[in-house]
Amino acid sequence: VLSDDSLVMQIVREEFEQIREEYGDERRSEIIDAPDEILPEDMISPEEMVVTVSHAGYIKRNPITLYRAQRRGGKGVKGMKTIEEDFVTKLYTASTLDTFLFFTNRARVFWRKVYQLPLAGRAARGKAVVNLLELGEGEKLAAILPVANLAEADDSQTVLTVTKLGRVKKTSIAEYKRPLRKGKFGLTIKENDEILTACITSGNDHIFLVTRNGKSIHFHESDVRTMGRLAAGVKGITLGDDDEVVGAVVRSSDDSILTVTENGYGKRTAVSEYRTQKRGGMGVFAISTSERNGKVVGALQVQDEDQVMLIANSGKVIRMPMDTVRIIGRNTQGVRLINLEKGEKVVALSILARDSEVEGEEPGDEGIED
Repeated sequence: VLSDDSLVMQIVREEFEQIREEYGDERRSEIIDAPDEILPEDMISPEEMVVTVSHAGYIKRNPITLYRAQRRGGKGVKGMKTIEEDFVTKLYTASTLDTFLFFTNRARVFWRKVYQLPLAGRAARGKAVVNLLELGEGEKLAAILPVANLAEADDSQTVLTVTKLGRVKKTSIAEYKRPLRKGKFGLTIKENDEILTACITSGNDHIFLVTRNGKSIHFHESDVRTMGRLAAGVKGITLGDDDEVVGAVVRSSDDSILTVTENGYGKRTAVSEYRTQKRGGMGVFAISTSERNGKVVGALQVQDEDQVMLIANSGKVIRMPMDTVRIIGRNTQGVRLINLEKGEKVVALSILARDSEVEGEEPGDEGIED
């Protein structure tokens, strides 16, 4: 028998079949997939990072240890090598495991963990956000919101979005827990509308909107009920003909509002000058849009310690310290903030991120009555 392999296998098979018939029962063990898949972040150590975003749309991260502590009055260290028309507009400190929500003007929302952002040298520009998020043609970044422990987010915080046609919407931050790498829509938006900005609110903040034609409205966020992620929102301000929202401020303190026009004029006004109204109204005038001033470019909440960057259509970037611009009343024409060459217009403004370094033109005759 042992010399015949086929006969040996036949005997073994018959014995196994006999055992199965006499002692066999239903399978008790369960066959399942391998336990919890190991995710990349399971191998990432929590580490504090500095994330910077530039006006031209470049983003990067660096370990916070690269930015050494200095005594007051120190010169600082170079945070990014910038070209003439670029500068750092946002600076965040966050853990490698925190999440950044990226809102685009087309109402799409993207998620990226901090460790997924490009790690670049301290003086490097980083990577263009348009390539990091694979944005579509004409799609651009509207806002970045850093969120710690997004997976554990609840309804205690909301995301407020503002569109150019004056729609405002609040959504629980918990609605953004389940990410898709290619993004998902953050609200339903009309074809001729787009998101102007987005921010996180506490439930007790005030909202300030300003339009291209110089109107403004100031209301409490409690006027905007919380809605689902795909809701279209409610009317924040009633717009006149050929008008749109160009500035939105969510404030929790009584700082001042800087309003700037395309011809280089503007004014800094205390928030208390703008009475609180109900949302949806036509608002009040924030600044005259006369032939001298031109249309409004934007509005920012500022403090004396801030520096505002004004960007002209020629590519010129001008830095303006806010402690040189005095606070004046709402019912005033405004003052000349910068001198522009013939044909130049201010097209954008942004607060320079504190603790960053910038190369650029010094301001001219700021705050001169004209």
